Amino acid sequence: MYADYHVHTDFSDDSVHPMEDVIKQAISLGIQELCFTEHVDHGIKPRSSEYLKGEMDTRMNCHYDSYLAEYLRLKEIYCNDISLKFGIEFGIQIHTISEFQKDFAEYPFDFVILSCHQVDDLEFWTQEFQQGKTQEEFQTRYYEELLKVVRVYKDYSVLGHLDMIKRYDHNEEYPFDKIKNVLEQILKIVIADGKGIEINTSSFRYKLPDLTPSRDILRLYKDLGGKIITFGSDSHNETHFGHQIETVKQELKLLGFESFCTFDKMEPTFHPL
Repeated sequence: MYADYHVHTDFSDDSVHPMEDVIKQAISLGIQELCFTEHVDHGIKPRSSEYLKGEMDTRMNCHYDSYLAEYLRLKEIYCNDISLKFGIEFGIQIHTISEFQKDFAEYPFDFVILSCHQVDDLEFWTQEFQQGKTQEEFQTRYYEELLKVVRVYKDYSVLGHLDMIKRYDHNEEYPFDKIKNVLEQILKIVIADGKGIEINTSSFRYKLPDLTPSRDILRLYKDLGGKIITFGSDSHNETHFGHQIETVKQELKLLGFESFCTFDKMEPTFHPL
């Protein structure tokens, strides 16, 4: 099974790639199942009043109704060529949980990525969040926020790019031992709730020295009994689809994992690696 479970189109504020073009390219690459996971980040982005087709709706959240309508239209057209799933990427902070709970209740998602893109409404990629903090302070604060969220919010499938803060950490690699305790708390909750984690292959294009999440985190997840894993390219344009997914399958085998998952109506299906 060749599946990509983290894909953005022009329904996300940081992509201009039309959904139909994404599907056509995925088919040409031999991808058998594609899950769209458009961005929603309440707290820092307002709700879109309309969908601007083919344009980057800068700093606005996904327009749900237009997204669902286009997904259903294209799913019918391409049903014999590729399996398509209706997903979302929720960028949740502790103070925005109630908004996401309303969204989840309203739309028929197959798959939900729970990500942490901001803390205290401060972005990582602009360095706003890191500014004025030591490396230990912003690393610790990031994981503490994620722990607070998973203790409360349960309507998700996997944690997205679990250690993504390292992508925007300009210091030397932060020691795993310093975050192991909080990571263990996070992962125990995730496993107990029947949720999983994703391997996000954007680590290759960002030229990070390790996988995302790291091999240390993946070993910890396995040792704690974790089994639900998805693969996602985190694609935003035509050069990203399916990137290095076959590579990370081999990495998982080396770590002792035996399967990965796809989702339908929020329920996982296991496939052998």
